[in-house]
Amino acid sequence: MSHNINKIKPAIMKKFLEKLTKGEILDHEEAKEVLTKVATGMYSDIEISSFLTVYMMRPITAGELAGFREALLELAVPVDLNDYDTMDVCGTGGDEKNTLNISTLTAFVAAGAGAKIVKHGNFATSSISGSSDIMQYFGYSFSNDNDKLKKELEIAGICYLHAPMFHPALKNVAPVRKALRLKTFFNILGPMVNPAHPSRQLIGIFNRKVQDLYAGVYASTTVRYFLVHSLDGYDEISLTSEFRLITNESRQIISPAELSFGYVSPSAIRGGQSLHENAAFFRNILEGRGTEEQNKVVTANAAYALQCYFTGKTLEEATVLAEESLLAGKAQKAFQTLMDIQP
Repeated sequence: MSHNINKIKPAIMKKFLEKLTKGEILDHEEAKEVLTKVATGMYSDIEISSFLTVYMMRPITAGELAGFREALLELAVPVDLNDYDTMDVCGTGGDEKNTLNISTLTAFVAAGAGAKIVKHGNFATSSISGSSDIMQYFGYSFSNDNDKLKKELEIAGICYLHAPMFHPALKNVAPVRKALRLKTFFNILGPMVNPAHPSRQLIGIFNRKVQDLYAGVYASTTVRYFLVHSLDGYDEISLTSEFRLITNESRQIISPAELSFGYVSPSAIRGGQSLHENAAFFRNILEGRGTEEQNKVVTANAAYALQCYFTGKTLEEATVLAEESLLAGKAQKAFQTLMDIQP
């Protein structure tokens, strides 16, 4: 039984659980209310477990997810980077493909090309190394100090937000999630709750249904968004198959054959068997020593990120910027600058 047993308000949680178990859905305000109370420790672990289990049995709606998102953003440690036009580049994870750290590489390539990147991420859940694993490996100091983040954004063009430092409310849910050992809706909330509220986002999503869900949530925001899903199951533009792109303006399925990049083989973007190995891949690619196929995939993702960031740029123009950033050392310079100013 949870340590917060004295705070339980059974009638309140019962109201939500009764509604959900009847197959009804929560409206935006109900979803926001229940997740706020979950996150602030007002329910027991048993109640939280029951609540999460309902959503493993039936699909979550865009309205419910939007309410959950709003609750977590309101509870997050605030970050004020409003002096800059910022962007996040991240993936949901969960594709279980064990790829290179493509979204983190993409973030540095975009920063090298002039975008202001506020990357939100965490340690790995289903892969060998997540973005936080890589950043920590190279000596990045996680912090929620606004002045530090602002300085990094100003000098390097990129800063990194390690999710647990900004979402203390999730500590109340962590023991239940760990005990369940199953994917819950929290696994798809991560990219949605960047506390810096970036005005632009490129998000890689591991399946088509979740991509549609994201589109439903983001359509009611002011964010300029590019949501990508490779049809063979990658949560990025893998170039191993056609991919589906959803933006504020359109939905389309794009074949690598239509692009200057072409197809690559799945083995070309596979990560290593250890964090050390993945870090070596990461450094090689940033330093211009990646394979042609690795460079293509990173450039493709960065091109779409830059097209999203620089409104009005064509994909061809964005591709030139991405290639120059990666191959002329601008991405590496952004990375090294960021690491050099760590305390």
